[in-house]
Amino acid sequence: MNLQKILAPAAVVLFTIGAWQAFQWAGIALAVGGVVMWILLHFTRMVTILKKAANRPIGHVSSAVMLNAKLHKGATLMHVIAMTKSLGALQSEKDTQPEIYRWTDASESHVTATFMGGKLTEWTLERPADPTPAEATETTPNP
Repeated sequence: MNLQKILAPAAVVLFTIGAWQAFQWAGIALAVGGVVMWILLHFTRMVTILKKAANRPIGHVSSAVMLNAKLHKGATLMHVIAMTKSLGALQSEKDTQPEIYRWTDASESHVTATFMGGKLTEWTLERPADPTPAEATETTPNP
């Protein structure tokens, strides 16, 4: 059970009860206004993130190595989308858990991230194999 799913509604109820005891009906109006403002702030942030991500190719990131360095366990999918400014390319079947997304950069390096319930559980960075270095050609100095 996710503790955050219990604490947020409990905090709203306690805030409303405290507002009622302090200011009666005016307190209830204040509490409702505060909760609506909090919901609108989160909604606005989500819409802004998705609007920025809509202007980029799906599954593209500027640097997969930098993304790999910034990721941490427990990050939300929305937070990762905000970091990459791109929606991830879905690798798992639609509407199944866990959800697996991939972000690829221009050098074909990619980060594959696994989300369970919207939270990052694991990720891997894969880089393409370096081609064998060409033999160094010796140049002779011109006299």
